[in-house]
Amino acid sequence: MQTIAIFSDIHGNATAFKAMLADAKAQGATDYWFLGDLLMPGPGVAEIWDLLEAIHPSQLVRGNWDDLVIHGARGEIDLKKPSHVYFARLAQFVAERLPKSALATMAAWPLRQTVTVGKLNFSLSHNLPKLNMGQALFPTNSSRKFDQLFLPETDVALYAHVHHQLLRYGSDERIILNPGSVGEPFNGQAKLQADTRAQYLILQVDEQGLAGLNFRHVAYDRKAEWRAAQAAELPYLAIYHRHLKTGRVYTHNQEMLAAANAKYNYVAECQQYQAQFAHKK
Repeated sequence: MQTIAIFSDIHGNATAFKAMLADAKAQGATDYWFLGDLLMPGPGVAEIWDLLEAIHPSQLVRGNWDDLVIHGARGEIDLKKPSHVYFARLAQFVAERLPKSALATMAAWPLRQTVTVGKLNFSLSHNLPKLNMGQALFPTNSSRKFDQLFLPETDVALYAHVHHQLLRYGSDERIILNPGSVGEPFNGQAKLQADTRAQYLILQVDEQGLAGLNFRHVAYDRKAEWRAAQAAELPYLAIYHRHLKTGRVYTHNQEMLAAANAKYNYVAECQQYQAQFAHKK
């Protein structure tokens, strides 16, 4: 029997990640698979990286926010929209706290991994196998869209990105799983969104196949996460506080982000940061 902890979308929330890891250990996890989106917008940076390295996940894939971290740290995000400034300023925050070697390692993560456990073939990606962004695999979409996750030999496909825990089937009844989000679980229904516990999946595989699926919800101290954000002087601090209180995210609220950018002079800070790369070209 193999017991695998599958997790994704930590988004810089070290407090949630530590609670998830403690729970996975208690559940007897013997391996870890990470499906992308490690950092931002939360304050956890080096601590999260160290925690990830300590568990040595046997499988890792790169998410769209991982790409934002990489490009933003290199000064490569345009500043045309308030949300772009948001990504760029948060990536600068990460770059100031994470070794360049870690960024290089992250950039080398693949978009898709395949692995065989027992007699089952698994395919892992953050979203689509060749595209780690977009809403093609939103949980309420048709099964035909989800068929894009499968290779001919795939028995079980795992993806992340949409921040919803999920068990469903492709059009030919192959299995699709999503572990949900450690740091930012989503749901459009208010009562369900109110559950902001860290989400992940315990997957058990034996000689016959899938022996167990346990979609975990792990409580953690959100006040402690808020204190960590304050201590780190996290950019967009008030917006992160609002997220911790509501569970909602404001990534594409251009008006709210524009107001924060103006108040805290984030555009100028991003321009100054990016200027160092322009001089090296």
